Amino acid sequence: MATIVFVHAHPDDEAASTGGTMAKAAAEGHRVVLVVCTNGEHGERPDDLAVDETIVDRRRGETERSAEILGVARIVWLGYADSGMNGWEQNRADGSFWSASVEGAAARLAAVLREEAADAVVVYDWHGGYGHPDHIQVHRVGHRAAELAGTRRRFESTFNRDVGRGLVEAMRAEGMEDVDAWDVDAPADDGNPVGTPQSELHLAVDVSAYIEHKRRALAAHASQTTDVTAMLAIPREAFGTLFGTEWYPEPGAPEGLRTGFLLDADTAAR
Repeated sequence: MATIVFVHAHPDDEAASTGGTMAKAAAEGHRVVLVVCTNGEHGERPDDLAVDETIVDRRRGETERSAEILGVARIVWLGYADSGMNGWEQNRADGSFWSASVEGAAARLAAVLREEAADAVVVYDWHGGYGHPDHIQVHRVGHRAAELAGTRRRFESTFNRDVGRGLVEAMRAEGMEDVDAWDVDAPADDGNPVGTPQSELHLAVDVSAYIEHKRRALAAHASQTTDVTAMLAIPREAFGTLFGTEWYPEPGAPEGLRTGFLLDADTAAR
């Protein structure tokens, strides 16, 4: 059995983007390690925080519950500050992930990859899916860490822009409201469209058998009402279409989209 390290920017990212793959890997006997790079300070502040409880405390607890649902064996917190959205002053704050040295952060992550003897590492695509500074930094730091640790198999979690476009068109045809909020072709946080075109993807992982794991993991992040509530409000059939497959470019892999799993020999970079 193998060890797969999933590197995410904030608490709740693991559930939204790779929750199905993590649950599938764990169910099949692989060791799943979750690295969370920031503390998520700029998430939503819940109204029921206790006097001595911080947003970081709450989000770490929620991540622990999500990880338990997904079968995660270990959580590693790198402890950087949440950098906020593109252009926020927090991008440049001391201790923020965006302002951190790529080499320094990569050395810390590489230590985890070596300690775990990781067979594969999962990061984000080149613009972090939607341009969030911390997601872009995960891409940079994750690839450099893999180089330092000698982790050969590298995957980039992303969203299939073509699937998203088709779903939005179907939702619009059904007369659903607020469809434009899901428009993958609209400028995201960095001005680019959301995700990656299907022509640039290498691997599709069918996680339909684990869709309820993914929903439950998302629900564990109850403090983040805007994003989580919006995702869980999607009708179940549409939710399955949107989240039932998880998509990955694999740098160095042969061109073309394959259906399989992260560790399948036919998806390996040669």
